[in-house]
Amino acid sequence: MELENAKTIIKKAAEKLNLSQEKLNIILNTERETKVNFPVKMDDDSTKIFTGYRIQHNSLLGPYKGGIRYHPQVDLNEVSALATWMTIKTATVGLPLGGGKGGVICNPKELSDKELENITRAFIKKITPVIGPQQDIPAPDVYTNAKIMDIIVDEYSKQTSTPIEEARAVVTGKSIENGGSLGRDTATARGGQFVLQKAIEQTQIISTLKNATIIIQGIGNAGSNFAKLISEDNSKIIAISDSKNAIYNQEGLDIKSVLEHKKQNGNLQDIPNTTTITNQELLELECDILVPAALANQITEKNAEQIKAKIILELANGPTTPEADKILESKNILILPDILANAGGVTVSYYEWYQNINKESWTAEEVDKKLKEKMFNATQEILNKKTKHQTSTRIAAYINAIERLAQKIN
Repeated sequence: MELENAKTIIKKAAEKLNLSQEKLNIILNTERETKVNFPVKMDDDSTKIFTGYRIQHNSLLGPYKGGIRYHPQVDLNEVSALATWMTIKTATVGLPLGGGKGGVICNPKELSDKELENITRAFIKKITPVIGPQQDIPAPDVYTNAKIMDIIVDEYSKQTSTPIEEARAVVTGKSIENGGSLGRDTATARGGQFVLQKAIEQTQIISTLKNATIIIQGIGNAGSNFAKLISEDNSKIIAISDSKNAIYNQEGLDIKSVLEHKKQNGNLQDIPNTTTITNQELLELECDILVPAALANQITEKNAEQIKAKIILELANGPTTPEADKILESKNILILPDILANAGGVTVSYYEWYQNINKESWTAEEVDKKLKEKMFNATQEILNKKTKHQTSTRIAAYINAIERLAQKIN
């Protein structure tokens, strides 16, 4: 499903560019698929066989780039779709990187730290021949983090007899003390904020972010950081949700206390001055800006007609189905698509890799300044393409990416 959605949009954008079938086939097809099975020693002394994937979709613009996820539902189709999206995402914002993705079928919630470390080391041993600072640069994804990335650096260093300082560039999203970049933890949200600022400045769909009413679906890393950042623009967050509950207050939520409550209690229940609503009701509330920052396929043909936002900022991957896109477009809702809106994460990942390769260390202010410039430029390019090709913002973003990729095909 996800892979077909990605390919459908690529084909639509290619049509607008009159791209030859030969070039389209190169962009659509994966360059390498690696599947590995590996034994892992468990805490009870048993040995289990785990399966992992590393999909390398496209390297026309540079080394493959993309996360590694640990999840029970990891499968070839999902990882291939995400690798394809990474190719498009890095090209959309003009990064010299390709697209890749990886995963291991496991449930981290049922594993100890030692078992997770053993899985990571065994997986990296198997895929070491296909990764490297100039070849393929993984990153954290679902249920992986800086700690896992640090283990990857250590294992890659051992497997290749490379000094740790040089091995660090094999992954991004590392701990700061191990070569990670300042600003990485808030990069996705910060990038989304810059995209939104530029889009509002250019389109004037709403006059300003000050007092704009905002709804955020999802309170994970991207959603919670975006809530904090957008509050500094004096926007009014009127509803927010986690995986179980959604809360609402038309006058605006006290985001600081909401996030504190979530941290302490693990839920959004019984927060003073809020009304509990369903996630579905949250999506359909009247607002200026709707921010899906949770799961894929949240806005569908079933609820798109009821969406009342003026702007949708997609911080999640694939939150809007192609069928819903058509309905939202007919309602003149501006969609700032995932491959642009959440590309702040991969952009700062690129900055981390660049700092590692060049033995540099940038301040948080330098990272922020470079990220702002990159996201402003990409948003401007895409809005220009939208006008030039008389198309949706999503197709315009794909056009931006495919033009860059096509130029590299001989």
